[in-house]
Amino acid sequence: MAEITAALVKELREKSGAGMMDCKKALTETAGDMEAAIDWLRAKGISKADKKSGRTAAEGLIGIASAGHKAVIVEVNSETDFVARNDAFQDIVRGVASVALNTDGTVEAIGASIYPATGKSVTDTIKDAIGTIGENMTLRRSALLQVEHGVVATYVHNAAGDGIGKLGVLVALKSVGDKAVLTSIGRQVAMHIAATNPLAIRSEEVDATVAERERNVFIEQARESGKPEAIIEKMVEGRMRKFFEEVALLSQAFVINPDLTVAAALKEAEKEAGAAIEITGMARLLLGEGVEKEETDFAAEVAAVAKG
Repeated sequence: MAEITAALVKELREKSGAGMMDCKKALTETAGDMEAAIDWLRAKGISKADKKSGRTAAEGLIGIASAGHKAVIVEVNSETDFVARNDAFQDIVRGVASVALNTDGTVEAIGASIYPATGKSVTDTIKDAIGTIGENMTLRRSALLQVEHGVVATYVHNAAGDGIGKLGVLVALKSVGDKAVLTSIGRQVAMHIAATNPLAIRSEEVDATVAERERNVFIEQARESGKPEAIIEKMVEGRMRKFFEEVALLSQAFVINPDLTVAAALKEAEKEAGAAIEITGMARLLLGEGVEKEETDFAAEVAAVAKG
């Protein structure tokens, strides 16, 4: 069993918002397993935190580029937001996104591609920029979507410039319908994805591990009510149906018009587009998602230096 340290309790408290004693008990009950402790708190109704909880602290920018029937999104990290506001860094992010359009969209392929402005690979270009700008940078994530017929709509939330920002979305719409209509509804759906962060396009595509994790939490919550197992099973099935409605894109209430689901909004758009519309892919990158910046006690550092 992992040692239940004050730091571990503090981390769980920050992730869950639960009290210190509840966090300590949760960690004790789960042998120090952070994810299990979060689930324990949720099952007890103490926290709504989930696996995605945690602070996102990496700096940098998300870049998007599109051409024809495809678009790409990349995340280039820096150490500070100051550098992210630097024109040279922003140009690099745009350049990397542009290069990525001619690859399969993987980080490895993008890194190995030639960056036209330098004649070197993207990886080496970033390394050279580190020396010039004086701060570590890295190409962390990327995704490419394309359709044979239709559009790949793009959206950058609170854009810091043309095609760059801290949250970007791609959504691929397969259709032979009117391009202007597809672009319009595609952008609206992309904005919706930015706001709701769906786990999958359809409920059956939600990761089985994630779904099972939720089911287990719901079972524990239902058992806390003391109801018979037969009733618990029905309660859990009802909650799972609601869970899938909330996390699957097509069944979510459309943020542009909450009276419609996203699927219903697409059906309405089909009338104007003159053809069926199918969402075949989506990608959403939030800057620094899943990355924790190491925290330091500045006062303690100064004191340590003063002591020699």
